[in-house]
Amino acid sequence: MGNLIWHEWSRYVSLTATVYTIWASFWGILYRKFFWDFVGGTLRAPGGLQPANNVAVFIDIIVKAPIVQILSMLLGFAIVALEYPAPFLKGTALYRSLVVRIVTLLLQAFLAILYYQGTNGAIWSLVAVIGYARAIALGETMEEAKENRGRGGKA
Repeated sequence: MGNLIWHEWSRYVSLTATVYTIWASFWGILYRKFFWDFVGGTLRAPGGLQPANNVAVFIDIIVKAPIVQILSMLLGFAIVALEYPAPFLKGTALYRSLVVRIVTLLLQAFLAILYYQGTNGAIWSLVAVIGYARAIALGETMEEAKENRGRGGKA
């Protein structure tokens, strides 16, 4: 039985979480709900749960104008371009950096946890972060494949 390559496993989890987050942000634009509105809210008989006044800024940037969802979608597209990778990123130091992936996934998790549809994508982004952190702790690196240059995909 072989050893688990943590950064490869984390890459697959990250791709899945990011595609889910992009899809969730699309639905978050259509059905806007601030996920944490129940914290400190007031329950009224006619009208249901009313969010507290201290979360008004989140109501403005999530419910009134879907700024967080749009930022989450744009960040998701950037992460997919980094993880898949896009042809212009392949072989660059940015592509091989595991720390950049951790930072972008943490930012994605922060944005996605704010709106209702993005909570699952945020949780799986954190799972990918844990996998990348484990890869760094084990000393894994993404080597540049110099021996494959010029072969053009021949087997």
